[in-house]
Amino acid sequence: TREIGIRMAIGARGGDVLRQFLIESTVMSIVGGLLGVLLGFAASWILGNATGWAVQISPRTIAVALGFSGAVGMFFGWYPARKAARMDPIEALRYE
Repeated sequence: TREIGIRMAIGARGGDVLRQFLIESTVMSIVGGLLGVLLGFAASWILGNATGWAVQISPRTIAVALGFSGAVGMFFGWYPARKAARMDPIEALRYE
C-alpha cells in the first residue's frame, strides 16, 4: 500500500493504479496457466510413453487454457484493483 500512496502522491490517477493491478494479476495468471500447460504436456508425454497411448494436444486447447487463465486473473484482480485505485494517498502512506 505504501507504493500505491507514493504513486498517487506524485500524480498517478486512480485509473493508472487500476490498470497496473489488472495487468499484474492478468500476467501472473497467464504465466501460471502457461506453467500448467507445460506441466500438463510433460505429464501427458510421460504417461503416453509409459502406457503406449497416443497423446494429442491441440493448439486450440492451449489457447483456451491460457485465455481462461487470463480471464480468471482479470476477474479476481478487479476488486483489489478497484480498492487500490480508490485509496486515499495519505492513508496508504500511513498504512505501513
